[in-house]
Amino acid sequence: MYFASGTAAVRARLERLGPGPLALLMVLSAAIPYLLAAAPLGLFRFGSLAAILALAAAASFFYVLLPPKPWADALFLALLAAVVLLKVFPRLYPQPHQDVPLALLGASMWVRNGMLAVLSLRKVAGVGFGFWPRKRDWRIGLVHYALFLPVGIALAAALGFVAPRLADASLRILLLAIGTFFGVLWVLALSEEFFFRGLLQQMLAKALSSDTGGLVLASLLFGAVHLPYRGFPNWRFALLAAFAGLFYGRAFNQAQSIRAAMVTHALVVTTWRVFLT
Repeated sequence: MYFASGTAAVRARLERLGPGPLALLMVLSAAIPYLLAAAPLGLFRFGSLAAILALAAAASFFYVLLPPKPWADALFLALLAAVVLLKVFPRLYPQPHQDVPLALLGASMWVRNGMLAVLSLRKVAGVGFGFWPRKRDWRIGLVHYALFLPVGIALAAALGFVAPRLADASLRILLLAIGTFFGVLWVLALSEEFFFRGLLQQMLAKALSSDTGGLVLASLLFGAVHLPYRGFPNWRFALLAAFAGLFYGRAFNQAQSIRAAMVTHALVVTTWRVFLT
């Protein structure tokens, strides 16, 4: 289902089911990762399963029950953000080992249900969503990464947020950078760019009748949701995220595709995680 959300041909087949049956399928499929992970470990809880199904139903049937209006879009985004910011899924999914955070299964379910609701039920246009960036998306994403990098690193260093990490030019570092890039591109950047640039920035630009206004306000909100990172309030990280959001949003506006913003976002995070401390 995560794959289906980013593949237009598969989404088209699912949409033939009709809004109600598709929403029901989204709800029922939300239980499968929990059952496969929790039951064999003897950690299954009916209360957790019920909560997962209730959350999935709230997101999946949202646009089946409510009209495709701007106020409904704002409410939908608030619902998605609240569940993430309140860290609901770590309370529902077991963690049999400190290195096995099964709550990520809930997070990925939440993301793909949200994306399917927006694309297949709400039918928002102009997102330019897909897993693999086009040639133009790569180019625009790389240009905005290059524009952000010197100023972004200087700002991060001035805030005391990062310092250079001495890394040998080894095959291990190369593989780590490649793996980090694609992991961020297809999970973190994909989800954040979809909702912040593909949906929120477009909504704000229309409401303000200004692409620049939508870009700036979406970037400020993007920074705000990073305040809880490693202890609230993390103003340094929020400021950096808001600043980076300007470049992600500008890449989106230029390409008319979140895939360009995903490239910039993934490159920034890879640089931070692999080459900075």
